[in-house]
Amino acid sequence: MSDVPDNLYYTETHEWVREEPDGSVTVGISDYAQDALGDVVHVELPELEAEFVAGEEACVVESVKAASEVYAPITGAITEVNEALESKPELVNEDPYGAGWFYRLMPEHALQASDLLDAAAYEDMTEDE
Repeated sequence: MSDVPDNLYYTETHEWVREEPDGSVTVGISDYAQDALGDVVHVELPELEAEFVAGEEACVVESVKAASEVYAPITGAITEVNEALESKPELVNEDPYGAGWFYRLMPEHALQASDLLDAAAYEDMTEDE
């Protein structure tokens, strides 16, 4: 069973979202997703200030098994990227909810939790996969 912290929101495409005190959100992939990918060997991060629409490809994570897209969970602009992943992509596997985050995004509109899954709904979804 994968780790699913209940203080985060999730997407059906396995991204997690954490609201930050400044109104931005931090985005990464779930423990379930990193486990399914296997050993991560490269992360192609988005450009600073790039703008994305919810559901649009924001970056790519490459593993020994495959390359997978990471989608923007909400509409907004990139304010920060996790540069540590450029030299240590394995952080995604080692600490997906901490040091393995991908980017921070400033939402165009206030975060709508109804657009995302809570931990219980995400766990139910992954149990069915």
